Amino acid sequence: MSLVKKFATVASGTLMSRALGFGREMLMAAALGTGPIADAFNAAFQFPNTFRRLFAEGAFNAAFVPLFAKEIETHGTDGAKRFSEEVFGVLFTALLALTIAMELAMPLIVRYLVAPGFADTPGKFEMTVRLATIMFPYLICMSLGAMMAGMLNSLRRYFAAAVAPVFLNIILIGVLAYSWHKGSDARTVGFALAWGVLAAGLVQLAIVWVAVRHAGISIGFRRPKMTPNVKRLLILALPAAITGGITQINQLIGTAIASAQDSAVSSLAYADRIYQLPLGVVGVAVAIVLLPELSRALKSGNLIEAANLQNRSVEFTLFLTLPAAAALLVMSEPIVGLVYERGAFAANNSTPIVAAILAIFGLGLPAFVLIKAFTPGYFAREDTRTPMIFAAISVAVNITTALTLFPQMGAPGIAVASAVAGWVNALMLLGVLIRRGHWGRDVPLMRRIPRLVLSAVVMGAVLYFAEHWFAAQLASGSPLVVKATTLLGLVAGGALLYFVTAFATGGADFGMIRRNVRRKGSPPVSEPNDSGSVDKH
Repeated sequence: MSLVKKFATVASGTLMSRALGFGREMLMAAALGTGPIADAFNAAFQFPNTFRRLFAEGAFNAAFVPLFAKEIETHGTDGAKRFSEEVFGVLFTALLALTIAMELAMPLIVRYLVAPGFADTPGKFEMTVRLATIMFPYLICMSLGAMMAGMLNSLRRYFAAAVAPVFLNIILIGVLAYSWHKGSDARTVGFALAWGVLAAGLVQLAIVWVAVRHAGISIGFRRPKMTPNVKRLLILALPAAITGGITQINQLIGTAIASAQDSAVSSLAYADRIYQLPLGVVGVAVAIVLLPELSRALKSGNLIEAANLQNRSVEFTLFLTLPAAAALLVMSEPIVGLVYERGAFAANNSTPIVAAILAIFGLGLPAFVLIKAFTPGYFAREDTRTPMIFAAISVAVNITTALTLFPQMGAPGIAVASAVAGWVNALMLLGVLIRRGHWGRDVPLMRRIPRLVLSAVVMGAVLYFAEHWFAAQLASGSPLVVKATTLLGLVAGGALLYFVTAFATGGADFGMIRRNVRRKGSPPVSEPNDSGSVDKH
């Protein structure tokens, strides 16, 4: 299967999840707006979600996948099964102990870590504590599920792991629809959503567990024991967890700082949902597929293939991400208006602040995606320490910038800090890969990047003037059908303009598309460059 087809397999499941996530956030915005219950739910959900990224997705996609792939190649399916059971026993026991400790300490955690600004609002603080207590066991389900998803990805079975998160949104949409039908108040809706999150965790775990069994590996429970393989995993996983969850760490910090201002937490969450669509569909798909593919190439000593995988992944991510970033930057207000502006959200006049946050996130989107394309270059070589150091620097930049800007800018200052920290992290990752010789100079890629940027700038400029031209159709008072039709027409026209410009300027060509779609791990092909010589890529 080609690299792009593997990306598409993962991205299709992620796209379903993100599309349904839009539906969920639209219903939630209409039901709760940016009021105190919305702030409480988003702050409470951010906590287990951050731990999930730290100790589950980040750690296991970075540390578990290369070790599991090595076990398969060295000792076959039996060795991989034994290794998985050793890890499962330790992981389950650690998660159970962590969950019990966190549940008992939840009031202190919310007061001093998650949302210190809520402490002065008793009802809001108590609600956040209760919702976080209900949702935190979600961590167990998602961490074990992430381990099994890593197994599936190593076995090149991508779809089940990609489609499982869809059920979180399906369940929460069902909860919101039922609550609307019953006419429930905001407090009741908040509790119903919390229980829905926990139920979704159980469903997602069941899906990947069944998929692993169908893949031929049945995991039994072993008494926790620190075997050499488990010790190696833990050594790699701790820094990898921090690195893989850097975006979530910065979001958690942003949530804590934003809790000092009413509606800021929920405004950040609503903007985050929109920019997570291109980040999830492109960035997450590339990271999930690239790590096992890169690990295999390096294990077999095929350095040319490894370099080719990295360059083509960056080429693919920028080709799709740059126009998305430009569109978010110049059209954030009509996008937010179409997606959220109804019910309690419209009553609170929340569109301008959420749109400002979204536009700033658009500036950081390429960096967030490039981080996911660069880090496998370290993780596949079992180097998780270097990205962790860069992640720590990024967190320091985020905290400093956020604390500096928040008093003057409010929630948009948190978004600026996140974008700046993302670019700092991405540039450090790339710089060290180049210095170590792990990222070879790729002339076609270097030639295409400025042309893709130019194409995105042209598209963004045209969309900016088109938005003002159709201001009446995109205005808040315009009928929903008119707004939706106009916005979708502008997006489609902008996408067409971008692709035409990219192909016309040489930022993309049909040869690039064919190579990415057809390549099956073969050696890189040759392409004439602008001077007539031949470049390897």
